[in-house]
This record gives sequence, C-alpha cells and structure tokens, in this order.
Amino acid sequence: MKTIFLTLSALLMVSLTTLNESPKQKLQNLSGTYSDVQAVDWGHGTFGKRTFTFEKGYWTLQFVLSFDPAQTQKIFTFRTEGNFEVLKPSEAVEGAYEAVFYEDQKRVTLHMDNPEIIEGFGFTTCGLEVDIEKDISNVGCSFWKSVAQCAEDHDLMKLDNKGHLYFGQRPEDNDMCTADRRPTSLTVPVEKINL
Repeated sequence: MKTIFLTLSALLMVSLTTLNESPKQKLQNLSGTYSDVQAVDWGHGTFGKRTFTFEKGYWTLQFVLSFDPAQTQKIFTFRTEGNFEVLKPSEAVEGAYEAVFYEDQKRVTLHMDNPEIIEGFGFTTCGLEVDIEKDISNVGCSFWKSVAQCAEDHDLMKLDNKGHLYFGQRPEDNDMCTADRRPTSLTVPVEKINL
C-alpha cells in the first residue's frame, strides 16, 4: 500500500511540474514523435511529410517528398538530427518562439531514377543511387549545404492548447542558416503520434 501511495505521489508531482511549465519550457522539454497526419502540399506539384522526434533537447527529422498525397511516388527522403534550443518569444508571430536546430548530420535518399527529375532537383552532381541513403554532411547536395557551411537551422516553434506543434514556413531556397533567415509565419502543424 505504501508503494502504491508513493507511486501516485510521484505521478502527481510530475503532473504538477508539467502544468507549471512555461510555454518555452514545454517546447524545450518536448518528448515523443510528431508528424504530419497526411502529406502536405509543398508547392510545384509536390507533397511533403515531416516526422520529428524529440527527447531531452535532442531532435530528429525525416522529410519525405513525393508527387502525390499518398506518397506512392516518392522523390527523396531527407534526414537530419542534433540538439535544439528554444530562445526568446518571436516578435513576428504571436505565441511562437525563436529556436535553433543544430544539424550534426544530413542524409538523403533518392527514390527515382528519372534523369529529368534528378536534374530538376539539383541532384546530378550528388552521386546518389536510387533507394540508398547517402551521408551528405561533409559535401552537401542540391539545396542542402554541408554541415561546415550550415550547421544551424533558425526556425520558429509554437505549441497550441491542443498539443499541435508548429514550425516556420521555409523559404523557397531552404536557407535558414542564419538568424536573419528565420521565418516570419508558420506552417500547418504536426501532431503527436503514438508509435
């Protein structure tokens, strides 16, 4: 009986601590997997699906781009990971916070062998093989710079009262390597999923 009481007390303390967290603390202490419920219209006839994981200040991202919402015609998969830091409240977007996502590694997998598509996405000189992941951390590829050239992604984060997680709207050139490139609007949210 004493053990049960202590366990319940510990759970209550954790719950109270979580309730007392500031919005900034909640973002910094994110834990779990967040994903697009379905692929999002990424423009130019493409659809992207993001899957993020968070644990103790560390994050990962898997981004899959395709030509169809069901993602049966995948173009590429991009993966990156590192630590992240939530900074001050955004002056551009109410309720959002400025954040920096550090990218320790960058990897890409090409899913199509169409030469026109490969050229169109700037993959011609990347040395990619279909369905084989390549670490591009040292050399970069297309619109991803090497880690040496760009190890930081300056973004926005917002968590609403339903637990939906928002990030900044990325620019066309994908360059958010410096603070002056931080977005000033948000994308559609990702939702927490149970794996």
